[in-house]
Amino acid sequence: MGCSDRGLTAVSQLNPGDFDWPIIFGNENGAKWFHTGGIFAALSTSTSQVAAEAMDAARLHATPVSYDLNYRDSLWKSIGGKAKAQDVNRELLRKVDLLLGNEEDFSAMLGVQLKGVSEDFTELPVAAYEDMLREVAGLYPNLKLIASTLRTASTASRNAWGAIALCEDKIVHVPQHYNDIYDRVGGGDSFASGLIYGLLADKPIDWALRCGVAHGALAKTTPGDTSTATLAEVERLMKGGTVRIAR
Repeated sequence: MGCSDRGLTAVSQLNPGDFDWPIIFGNENGAKWFHTGGIFAALSTSTSQVAAEAMDAARLHATPVSYDLNYRDSLWKSIGGKAKAQDVNRELLRKVDLLLGNEEDFSAMLGVQLKGVSEDFTELPVAAYEDMLREVAGLYPNLKLIASTLRTASTASRNAWGAIALCEDKIVHVPQHYNDIYDRVGGGDSFASGLIYGLLADKPIDWALRCGVAHGALAKTTPGDTSTATLAEVERLMKGGTVRIAR
């Protein structure tokens, strides 16, 4: 069970200048990757400024920056709604290397529509996603990789799950496969962390994308939004094993 009530939490009170970014990114034991997203940017009027400050510092030290669009209407509505969300995210994206999201995020956050799909998303044509990703790449040429999850919910307890990415002008696609759902909260975050793990480990983009899909699938078989899957379990699923976690 997740709780989305983030009002007045400590992180929502952050302001630019609260962190010593040169210490965080600038020494040999510093952060090797910086990841944030639309939820953090929407927590208050200052958190998007903190995100921008962190991105600038990370880029100064050649640290990759990733951003998960993660549109949440309930957060943005108190600070300007969807119009504000688009203004904020269009500026932040100019500082990003890797962009993540789904079709609803790209539409709400950037105004980029997925064309050629029905309202219930019962079918997700790969060509339509490719067009969407290429449109985003045209708007933000700084992006090195853009990835979208592919999720079709046939029932609450059974989803088809895959992903598609655009990297160096090439499309990489992991076809959807059905998996049983115990708790789908956290699937997108686990997709992001699996993908980033693959990139940090210097794996090819197709391996990294499959790692993200497998990690996201496994996360949905356990309660809560924090993955308990091991690397061995993720790799076993990538090789064609079952989605059940071996304990």
